[in-house]
Amino acid sequence: MSQTPYVRHFDRLDFGLDNSVWDFARERHAEIDALFAELKRAQPALFNGRVLLMHRYAIDNGTMRGAFLEADYASFVAWQRWGREDARIYDCFAAAAIQSTDGAFLLGVMGRHTYNAGQIYFPCGTPDPSDIVNGSTVDFDFSVRRELQEETGLDPEALTVEPGWSLVFEGSLIAGIKVMRSPLAAEPLRALILENMARERQPELADIRIIRGPADFDPMMRGFAKAFLAHRFSVA
Repeated sequence: MSQTPYVRHFDRLDFGLDNSVWDFARERHAEIDALFAELKRAQPALFNGRVLLMHRYAIDNGTMRGAFLEADYASFVAWQRWGREDARIYDCFAAAAIQSTDGAFLLGVMGRHTYNAGQIYFPCGTPDPSDIVNGSTVDFDFSVRRELQEETGLDPEALTVEPGWSLVFEGSLIAGIKVMRSPLAAEPLRALILENMARERQPELADIRIIRGPADFDPMMRGFAKAFLAHRFSVA
């Protein structure tokens, strides 16, 4: 069930992978397979890869600790479409809040071939096994840089990274947002990202939006993005 999102700052994230099995995916695999086959008929580019989902967390003195399990993307999509009925699972991911030198934030519009077509939010993605380091650590710092580069073509090393994380809690959705500042103003930064996207055969994003304040909010913006931006603009 959707809940009013709220934002909380954390100095550190300490996430790991364990060997837990997701009962929902095991018990309803036939229904899940049928749903995903139906979705692929409408969006052939969908791929049933492996993803990491949080199944418990705790908060202690500015640190959020959490445990993830591995599942298939089809089960994750089914869980979302069927009302996120397993309350023990959290859709927890890292997102790059790209900020220009003149204070604007740049968000992506998801491409027509993607599952979230038309929705507007920060470069991000469900963590996957490539985000695991040292055997069992789920590395959100690595994940956010990977997603940023894959979706925008920007070099994370060219950006100034804000310490800590802003986590947006919205029911079972937990967005870990990392502010990453560019030395470019908003318009040339958008032009650079669009130029990078033009080199891709099938870019994940269809467009880049510049958000300078609440007046630029769009109905297609995801709730976690609106909540983070409203919070940042209110304290700026």
